[in-house]
Amino acid sequence: MFESLLLAALIFFPICNSTDTITPIQSLRDGETIISAGENFVLGFFSPGNSKNRYLGIWYKKISVQTVVWTANRENPIYNSSGILTIKGGNLVLLDGGHNSNITLWSTNVSGSTMANYSSAMLTDYGNLVLTDDQQRIVWESFDYPTNTFLPRMKMGLNLQTGLNRILTSWKSMDDPAPGEFSVGLDPAGVPQFFLRRGSDPIWRSGPWNGERISGIPLINRETTAEIWSYVANNDEIYLMYNRTNNSIVSISVLDHSGLLQWLTWNDKNRRWNVIFVATQDRCDGYATCGAYASCDSNRMTWCECLKGFEPKTPTDWNLRDWSGGCVRQKLLDCNGKGDGFLRLEHVKLPDTSRSRVEPGLSLEACKEECLKNCSCTAYASADIREGGHGCLTWDGDLMDLRTYSDGGQDIYTRVAASELGKQVSSLF
Repeated sequence: MFESLLLAALIFFPICNSTDTITPIQSLRDGETIISAGENFVLGFFSPGNSKNRYLGIWYKKISVQTVVWTANRENPIYNSSGILTIKGGNLVLLDGGHNSNITLWSTNVSGSTMANYSSAMLTDYGNLVLTDDQQRIVWESFDYPTNTFLPRMKMGLNLQTGLNRILTSWKSMDDPAPGEFSVGLDPAGVPQFFLRRGSDPIWRSGPWNGERISGIPLINRETTAEIWSYVANNDEIYLMYNRTNNSIVSISVLDHSGLLQWLTWNDKNRRWNVIFVATQDRCDGYATCGAYASCDSNRMTWCECLKGFEPKTPTDWNLRDWSGGCVRQKLLDCNGKGDGFLRLEHVKLPDTSRSRVEPGLSLEACKEECLKNCSCTAYASADIREGGHGCLTWDGDLMDLRTYSDGGQDIYTRVAASELGKQVSSLF
């Protein structure tokens, strides 16, 4: 009875929107907004593109082009202006209040909640909607459930204790924020890395963190002019995060409806987003463009080239510029630990690390010896390139999705038969 009266009061007596907080008695209805304390972000109802449907979302306040960074009811639009966001049973709940229907369209759905009506939700200046209980403990936050936008201070990655994997999912179209067919998320298999996928098919791979940057994103360094990047991997969680060093520069990463993962910076003078980086900028960014044991270089006339000691698996396909079949060894490995060696390849995006492992205490020389002891080990590299390199990263099986950069990347040492070593003395390690 009380909840029905409360809902009726919200419908007929709008609440003042001069706060950054939602409480059991201070709700938000369509036509109202709440604004973060520093006036960076807005929480309210919007209609995307040419759609007339209404959604609850968060967008920038000081950017003239409405840029929605988070959406609550992606799959359950409101077909009129009857939406109400309130707190019910300790949870944030989005209601369709039209015709007294009291239909729940979205909820934070915190199970086992004991905070009842004493919880509250605040919109922070980082664009995070945070729900806390009466002890000010965080019980839910929108940063744990991103839509298509990666914001400063947001963790992109996996909570190993709860299984929560924070992934970006594209909109279905410019007019529909429902989950589309593209996603970006952390794959913890082997040595963790991020994948852009279309459904379950990989389109692009980030490469692993090498102590300074993501191997396949030269743009991302631990410290750049506008951001500080951090990568955390421990028993509790694995994630990538960045923070701004200059609050006057607004940068975000967005996965758009067409599958483009873009790094954008707002240009206030021209009132538009400038594209700084696109994950799939050229064909070499596509996953496994050249197949196994081949490198891709967009500056070459023929983009794909077999690694030294390898040859095209199907030469007729390569002559037709179909490189997807990759390459095979010219000479089989000896595998007795004495007859094989390694050739160095410089400035590369490291191959797929899904079947790799790391030994952080080993030097590069010890890493070489460990690889030689294992017949299935096909390559090794420094796990951390800082201070001259340390730690051991090894690959078992095929080397996939390797590309060469004119600048950036890191060195990898690929295993070949002894008979191949004399052909490449200058590259021998």
